[in-house]
Amino acid sequence: MSSIEAQKRAQNEAKIKEALTLLMSIVNDSQVPRNIRRAAIQAIKILQETSLTPGVRAANAVSILDEVSQDPNMPTHARNLLWQIATRLETVKD
Repeated sequence: MSSIEAQKRAQNEAKIKEALTLLMSIVNDSQVPRNIRRAAIQAIKILQETSLTPGVRAANAVSILDEVSQDPNMPTHARNLLWQIATRLETVKD
């Protein structure tokens, strides 16, 4: 593995770690509806699945977050946070 590949892998893992931290803040927010917290937990599990490449994990998590971000019951602050997470994860490429 070249140093460029190692650097790219480290950057991808850092982005995923940041997304995990933000998702945990949604899970722990009692103002967020239960179904949205459940989706955040599902995205966390996917992001932690090390058998998949970082790009696949990120794409799968973005898919879940995009679906739930349309929920009309979601508080504005949580929607903005989900969009921020999805935008960050969309930059993760294999």
